[in-house]
Amino acid sequence: MTMNMNAVLQQDMENVCIADFIDWNKLKGKTVLVTGATGLIGSTAVNALLYTNEKRELNLTVLALVRNIEKAKSKFSENDSLKFIVGTVEAIPEIEGSVDYIIHGASQTASKAFIQQPVETIVTAVKGTLNLLELAKNKNVKGMVYLSSMETYGHPEKGHKVAESDAGAMTSLDVRNSYPISKQQCEALCCAYASEYDVPVMIARLTQTFGPGVDYNDNRIFAYFGRCILEKSDIVLKTKGETERDYLYTADAVTAILSIMLSGEKGTAYNVADETTYCSIAEMAHLLADNAGINVTFDIQDASANGYLSTLYMDLDTSRLRALGWKVMYSGGLSEIYRRMIECMSK
Repeated sequence: MTMNMNAVLQQDMENVCIADFIDWNKLKGKTVLVTGATGLIGSTAVNALLYTNEKRELNLTVLALVRNIEKAKSKFSENDSLKFIVGTVEAIPEIEGSVDYIIHGASQTASKAFIQQPVETIVTAVKGTLNLLELAKNKNVKGMVYLSSMETYGHPEKGHKVAESDAGAMTSLDVRNSYPISKQQCEALCCAYASEYDVPVMIARLTQTFGPGVDYNDNRIFAYFGRCILEKSDIVLKTKGETERDYLYTADAVTAILSIMLSGEKGTAYNVADETTYCSIAEMAHLLADNAGINVTFDIQDASANGYLSTLYMDLDTSRLRALGWKVMYSGGLSEIYRRMIECMSK
């Protein structure tokens, strides 16, 4: 059954489908398990796999691990190739039959939760990843990708181009670090399973990612900027906006994940970002505000209380990923990413 989707997402799915740097033949007749399937990246990955399955006649099965079946049913159109598994990564139900590939994206993503629920943040990450790696080992999968974060690098110096070989040092005594340190531990587990049990698991270190599918009321800053533009209200920054980083379009994250899963090297990490988008939060706010005819004002608050990172400079080197043939879909940078996200938010 053909999926029901808006024109922006339809174009994205078509661009994923025709991406010639993805070895689609490896997915023919295979089963892919996706965790975090109702999240922004997970749901885009599921939709992309289902769309390409239909267009390329891959005879693919997608297993979506979901906590809330009603939310999952509202997120995806009915499709014979999609099967829901209701459960959590902390307690995965029995999965019968083969699992050939795994995209493990289940994770806490709300910054405030890193402070208010640090125990749950750590347990979901570490126990969940351990369970998925055990499943990968027992099912003898052909490929697995763990979705990690740029935050594993800690706080690189301004002007430094961050490569996968860089090590991130951070204190374990700051409760906000429940997120990045648990990501580091999960990466260590991935490397351990790759080394000891020959599990073909790779790591995708993603920068902040957004695009079509962002919920209108999402609390993250990119959604807030989108609402300000749609509502013609001024952007109010609660920090000086000095943090600098790359960003990434959601569909580009999916093509990167699939490239890594199908062509990556076991036990290896890959930075995933659109290097052309590198800027500070304040610069991004002014760019968007100028285009929308609104203003940027400041209401400086305690960053740590809101779960925000202290000032960060995260300029990721993506040459390792690009060596797999990966490239971004659109050349319009941040303006194009926001235009496409806002068009979907407005509907």
